[in-house]
Amino acid sequence: MPTTQVSRLVRAPRSAVYQAFLDPSAIAAWRVPEGMSSQVHTFEGWEGGYFRISLTYHSPDEAGKSGGHTDTYHGRFVRLVPDEQVVEVVEFESADPALGGEMTMTTTLTDADGGTEVVILHEGLPESVSAADNETGTRMALDNLAKLLESR
Repeated sequence: MPTTQVSRLVRAPRSAVYQAFLDPSAIAAWRVPEGMSSQVHTFEGWEGGYFRISLTYHSPDEAGKSGGHTDTYHGRFVRLVPDEQVVEVVEFESADPALGGEMTMTTTLTDADGGTEVVILHEGLPESVSAADNETGTRMALDNLAKLLESR
């Protein structure tokens, strides 16, 4: 199964970046690629906590992984190291077996000149998910994260 890794400098302290991974309002604002909107259905921001989120395409031409124009996924936080690491296990909600299975997302935060280096490693991507598309979506989300935190 494919693996991707994307990094970006966010000009904000690690504590602020870490909190943006555990705040459902922040997640709805930043963890969504361009051309989509986000709805956080459930979010328990603690180790072992469950979350369920839908991303809906704005364009009626885009098909979602979960049906219609929506990608819905759920998961849990398996490891939280304050201001350093967030490990999530995530799974798409889809009837398509090619989209099944759990993915692991490990986010690592380190001090960098002028802010925080954010590295997101996706492991176990379903075979039908393009690694290039996953990287592009992750870059868009990290750009949103930077905009959200750097404007404060």
